[in-house]
Amino acid sequence: MTTYRAPTQDLRFVIEELIGLDRLSGLPGLEAVTPELLEAVLAEAGRLASEVWAPLNATGDRQGCRLAGDTVALPEGFAEAYRAFVEGGWNGINAPAGDGGQGLPELVASATQEVWHGANMALALAPMLSAGATALLRRHGDASLRERFLGRLVSGEWTGTMDLSEPQAGSDLGPVACRAVPDGDAYRLYGEKIYITWGEHEAAENIIHLVLARTPEAPAGHRGLSLFLVPKYLVEADGSLGARNDVHCTALEDKLGIHGSPTCTITYGERDGAVGYLVGEEHRGLRHMFTMMNEARHKVGIQGVGVAERAYQQAVAFARERIQGRRPGGEAAVPILHHPDVRRMLMTMRAQTEAMRALALLTAAEMDVAEHSPDEAARAGAQRRVELLTPVVKAVATDQAVATASLGIQVHGGVGYVEDLGVPQLLRDVRIAPIYEGTNGIQAQDFTLRKVLKDGGEALEGVLAEADDVAEALRADTTLAGLGDSLAEALAALRGSTERLLRDGEGDPLVPLTAATPYLAQAGLVLGGWLMGRAALVARQGGETGSQDAAFYAAKVHTARFYMRHVLPQAHGYTPAIHGGSDELEAMDDGHW
Repeated sequence: MTTYRAPTQDLRFVIEELIGLDRLSGLPGLEAVTPELLEAVLAEAGRLASEVWAPLNATGDRQGCRLAGDTVALPEGFAEAYRAFVEGGWNGINAPAGDGGQGLPELVASATQEVWHGANMALALAPMLSAGATALLRRHGDASLRERFLGRLVSGEWTGTMDLSEPQAGSDLGPVACRAVPDGDAYRLYGEKIYITWGEHEAAENIIHLVLARTPEAPAGHRGLSLFLVPKYLVEADGSLGARNDVHCTALEDKLGIHGSPTCTITYGERDGAVGYLVGEEHRGLRHMFTMMNEARHKVGIQGVGVAERAYQQAVAFARERIQGRRPGGEAAVPILHHPDVRRMLMTMRAQTEAMRALALLTAAEMDVAEHSPDEAARAGAQRRVELLTPVVKAVATDQAVATASLGIQVHGGVGYVEDLGVPQLLRDVRIAPIYEGTNGIQAQDFTLRKVLKDGGEALEGVLAEADDVAEALRADTTLAGLGDSLAEALAALRGSTERLLRDGEGDPLVPLTAATPYLAQAGLVLGGWLMGRAALVARQGGETGSQDAAFYAAKVHTARFYMRHVLPQAHGYTPAIHGGSDELEAMDDGHW
């Protein structure tokens, strides 16, 4: 089984050369961010990931979690690995120093998130959700809640959860029935939530549940939902832990993958009611929760990149070692790495992973600008880009991660289909990523209807105009000119799709709904092409400087060429589906499905 190693050099290339670390170090509060600091952070994250977290990945898959009385027993080593993460200060890496964090950019925190997910996706889900809970509480919690709960969420001493779904309320949260009854300065909650990731464990001292529930006389549907903070253990005025709250894990899910992550049914109020505290305004709970949900959606995309990177690493290592077959004209058997179709699969895995890594980290950089820029217009523009790109990162990166993990099995052949080498685990684990935090179909509708059509395609066109500049720069380079042509053709196809949806979508609401998923897929490929084109230009310039990383830069150019010639042309294949309409879907009689 291949040992995972953090793709430190690739991450630094994207952050320092493709995005530009100096873009952030000039912002208020981020002045201390330097290449030296970035290198140290990524090196130490890589050490913890490869030496402590990654070896437990198979353990978590094999042992899983089990309900043990009033708690959940984690796989061997998971609690200790999480505590090592907390002791290293990793949980609060991007939280403000005033809240006990390190105040580093979201861009740097996102890079470390990829490393954790590549090492051990099941374990990384705990701090991923805590980061979202921290952001939500910082933005919407009152001073009292922030004082009592925020610091130890930031440190990782306590973990956070997102408690939304119920048996009758999944993607549509309007039917949520969990009740919150006023009780003095607090509330008493009664009900049940399902699919709660890391909903119960003892790796941390306390668990902070963020719960959507309905107060008495609340309006029906989404507008009647309020948000509550429900701790596993009550917290006294002095910050010490008090009695166990009336909130309990009553079942564990038996899942396809991420066996090391406890997915819980959480029951509130079996006795006297679970004590909870209102977060933000009553009846605006879903709006508040979107702070955490959007943070999680971006990180799920990064999760997909991390698992795809690990699948690629394992496939390459196997292809180097597996001797099978001869090259044309050769006499001796060779490692399968030398066979063209294996190289095609590996390059597909590599190119798509690099494209989505760049898009995810670029989105993180826009988050930093939106948070820290002193210029109001710059903040607003960056936030529009974050909102535009987040559903693309979430959906396209996770879909490609599933495909990449599947290709990893294919590279291994028969031994990839059995569990001995741990290859199937990656596919089983990452298969959840296109489903949770809003299915990818929901992401496609959000992107198409709310992020593109709602503003007439203005935000998207701003990005595509930058891609035009990359296409022209490629065309002006004698060795990369063909890549510029490929990118320009793909940009034209995406613009044509956008124009069609803008023209016909307003009159027929079924048009954008039917086209949303292929439209998002096309956009993801084209945006990936934009950034791979930029990578080719940057790497070509770096390779010409006589750098000791000449081989690294050459590989970047080769990978970009492959993306433009083999991956990007797939964008054109979505055009007929985007233009095809919904007639054939609506014409099918219900009885014939």
